[in-house]
Amino acid sequence: MRETITNTIESARSRLYETSQHIGHHPELGNEEYEARQALTALLEAYGFTIEDLPGQPETAFKAVYTAEKPGAHIGFLAEYDALPGLGHACGHNLIGTQSAAAAIGYKSIVEQTGGTITVFGTPAEETNGAKVTMAEDGLFDHLDAALMAHPSSDYVKSGTSLAMDAVEFSFHGRSSHAAAAPEAGINALDAVLQLFHSVNALRQHVTPDVRMHGIITHGGTAANVVPEFAQAQFYVRAAKRSSLNPLAEKVKECARAAAQATGATVEIRNYEYSYDDMKTNEALSNVFTKQLHTLGVRREDIFEEEDGSGSLDMGNVSQRCPALHPYTKISSKPIIPHTDAFREAALSDEGFEGMMLTAKALALTAMDVAVNEDVRRAVHREFHASR
Repeated sequence: MRETITNTIESARSRLYETSQHIGHHPELGNEEYEARQALTALLEAYGFTIEDLPGQPETAFKAVYTAEKPGAHIGFLAEYDALPGLGHACGHNLIGTQSAAAAIGYKSIVEQTGGTITVFGTPAEETNGAKVTMAEDGLFDHLDAALMAHPSSDYVKSGTSLAMDAVEFSFHGRSSHAAAAPEAGINALDAVLQLFHSVNALRQHVTPDVRMHGIITHGGTAANVVPEFAQAQFYVRAAKRSSLNPLAEKVKECARAAAQATGATVEIRNYEYSYDDMKTNEALSNVFTKQLHTLGVRREDIFEEEDGSGSLDMGNVSQRCPALHPYTKISSKPIIPHTDAFREAALSDEGFEGMMLTAKALALTAMDVAVNEDVRRAVHREFHASR
């Protein structure tokens, strides 16, 4: 079965290259990925998958499904394909989307033997309002035995953690007045924003080391001689676990309410992006993926343990609903930093494509292990349910 999987992926090489290059050279922002969706669904349809729309989700989301004639494991491969403004695919999502499709195509070649169902989830807008959040809320991943994806990098790094995150916007409303002629008649909304920043900075002394609170002023007034009647700030508030983030975010909101009260302003509070939960890697699943990388020729010393995550992923929301992993795999022999021109070029390079091909094989072989090895599947499930 191993050879069947790897040979199937190799036989699709030219089509996979064409798809990854097309998406890479036609970057589309989140929820606008119409060409990328078309490229990926056409590829999957050509290999026998049935394409389904997802009512209630973004138009560029999709589900591609193949079900074997006998029952078995339910495996999900998650595809991302949105680009960054001004940078294009500088996070390598042209590879991620194609890679997940390739892994599904490879695994499909043996699924009539193993039984079960394969689903490729097209998940738009990872860089902003990640669709995995609402898809998880709708229960689309709840039935999965494993949710698999991998992110390009300049190193092999095991799947680890990410921070839970709330994106909170504070809009303060005051009263306009001439700042010199009648300052006493005004209520300065910008003062409320500045007070919010001071209060959040004071709060930093009383939080755990995993916490990150960072914000910007998105609107601060229109002229120096006019008391600002409107001012606005946006913050990301992060913590290692959702359970500790919720009370922390409420403290930040209380800072805003206190700032409004102190200045006489009013404040409106809303989440301006979706909230991300912390990534909960299923270690049993991660061990299988690491083993498959070794079988494909990646040396043990070249696979690193991930340090505690400092960013936030919508894959975290998936990991709260089913066993999941999100490792990083090598696409460049030179160090590259995501969200840079160098990363975009690596994601379009031949070396990047070869890294994608190897990772697709490892993902497909991981799916195979979960499907055929009852001990593996039992360990994956046991760990997931124990951590809930």
